[in-house]
Amino acid sequence: MSRRTKSKALTVATLLIITLMLPTVCLATTYKQNAAPETKPTLISAPSELSRNESMDEELVKTLEGFHNGTKTVNGIKLHYVEGGKGEPLFLLPGWPETWYEYRKIMPELAKYYHVYSIDIRGMGSSDKPTTGYDKKTMASDIYALMNELGYKNIYIAGHDIGSTVAYAFAANYPHATKKLAMLDISHPDNNMLKVPIVAPPGSYDVSNPDRAKFPWWWAFNAVPNLPEQLLQGKNLDIAYNWAYDYLSYDKPALTPQEKAIYIAAYAKPDALRAANDWFRAFRQDIDDFNTYKKLTMPVLGIYGTTGISDLGPFLKENTKNPKVVELKKTGHWIAEEQPEETIKQFKEFFR
Repeated sequence: MSRRTKSKALTVATLLIITLMLPTVCLATTYKQNAAPETKPTLISAPSELSRNESMDEELVKTLEGFHNGTKTVNGIKLHYVEGGKGEPLFLLPGWPETWYEYRKIMPELAKYYHVYSIDIRGMGSSDKPTTGYDKKTMASDIYALMNELGYKNIYIAGHDIGSTVAYAFAANYPHATKKLAMLDISHPDNNMLKVPIVAPPGSYDVSNPDRAKFPWWWAFNAVPNLPEQLLQGKNLDIAYNWAYDYLSYDKPALTPQEKAIYIAAYAKPDALRAANDWFRAFRQDIDDFNTYKKLTMPVLGIYGTTGISDLGPFLKENTKNPKVVELKKTGHWIAEEQPEETIKQFKEFFR
């Protein structure tokens, strides 16, 4: 076995040890419908949420050659990011329920052409989780302040899911700082969100059909004050999030059990779960803010999966000037993980 292979094996082993130290989540178990009750494992006392996330990030970044962790304090909070590469800055904003790590498959190739920053947005991963400021306009101001702290005047920016809404808010509020914008599978909250039905369309939960339409019931559930934090503890969080990863996937193997466990670990503590749900609780304010925004005039790329949850195409055609909209066949919500090669191709063509 080569030295490099041994190093990667040790890194994976270390990650497994870290995930096993989590106090409330059964990390190695994927969701199985009608699974028999399992014996609860003996739980090992874990370090604080902050030190645990930082320890995991230190191990994860070792799997990405040429990348390293960084932090900056902006708007009174600490933002964590992973950076690497040389060239013009490209900010990548992740979504729910993931972290900076969702871009791991595309970061090394993009780093050949850009200085890549994959950023844990406010409330995510190793970034701070204050009790306020989860409207996307405020979160966009975090990214703008980070850009200034890093010494840039303008950037390329891309986002997925909640990160996509923050990226759009960034472009809307700081057009002078936005060279180009890419959005993956999710549009910014607008008045159309108020028309989402409470009853799911027929076949929405037919898990045997990967081409079924998806119904985002969690938009409402996560926005309920306090309740999700009480219900989604321990094994329940493991079950719920694994269900979401599978439900929103077309290519389920694109997310391994270990990778899902890494994400779940980042949301296992009460403050982390509360912060994530606050992204959804701010949707009403996000809609009000959206109604004050002007049509975007910078170049915009939208990528969505045919089995994702997006109205991204119509949204961009209505609210941006001459967008490029790409539909990926046989692709779910997790664009950069299910279709990394195509995502890289589209980004390289668009951001050049």
